[in-house]
Amino acid sequence: MSLPPVAVGLNAVVMAAGEDGPQVLVVPRKDREPALPFGPFDPARHRTFEIGLREWVSEQAHFQLGYVEQLYTFGDRGREAPLADLPASHKARIISIGYLALTQEATALPSGGGEWQNWYQFFPWEDWRNGRPNILNDDIEPALRRWIDEAETEEKRASRRDRARITFGLDGRGWNEERCLDRYELLYSSGLIAEAARDRQETQLMATISRSMASDHRRIVATAISRLRGKIKYRPVVFELMPDLFTLSSLQSVVESIVGFALHKQNFRRALDRTGFVEGTGKMQSRTGGRPAELYRHRREALREIQATGISIPRLK
Repeated sequence: MSLPPVAVGLNAVVMAAGEDGPQVLVVPRKDREPALPFGPFDPARHRTFEIGLREWVSEQAHFQLGYVEQLYTFGDRGREAPLADLPASHKARIISIGYLALTQEATALPSGGGEWQNWYQFFPWEDWRNGRPNILNDDIEPALRRWIDEAETEEKRASRRDRARITFGLDGRGWNEERCLDRYELLYSSGLIAEAARDRQETQLMATISRSMASDHRRIVATAISRLRGKIKYRPVVFELMPDLFTLSSLQSVVESIVGFALHKQNFRRALDRTGFVEGTGKMQSRTGGRPAELYRHRREALREIQATGISIPRLK
């Protein structure tokens, strides 16, 4: 029995902390949706998947990867449409290996390469730093309730209602920031985002509210956000996004930008003190209109000394 051909693709979700919020590296394409840096794995050219990934990111985005970890393998049938950029005769199943990469600064890139864009442009419902986003009350929740009511049977309506309650916190169920991927997939399956309409060749409701991405790249970014939001609680991965010296306020701001909500300042600093992850340097950073703030550094040796492995994120009520 002959097996169908399989092609392996490599995708990079490169994230950085920016002044206006968390940034993701995209490759702009004229008159087309932006894409993540991606390309096929070539066994003859690439000794490892990661080497291939680094080459594609360098070639397409003009950026050199630092910290990188494997994120997930995406293999759903048809997931590459309509972006495969392959000849019509190519019938291989596209399996994509996604990677998460973190960098300290969203520095300007050479012309013709990638661009840094705030990831909340693609996921505006995820940004609770200034309270519940208007898009939830004005657009998403009403659309989801219509989708629930349109189900053919009561059993299906109950299933849709439960899913919406769990992912979007409908009916007072609460918001779990780690469910970014679940929320994206619900919006896709309910036909409420551009990718769903594009793939089904239908008119959709929310094209102008959030930006779409090529192929299933927004799903890959949602997977990366969920991973990072969860991992920050059990590994000090946030320091991969920080410069060598930083203020506690800037550290808190970066954590808030990742998890998508404001933190209780005093409780955050008390919890940070208990971890031993940071130490003051005695150097001060002058600030316009305020008192100078002390600069801190990350103590990488702290993981060998204490039980704490991640950063506490006490929500500001």
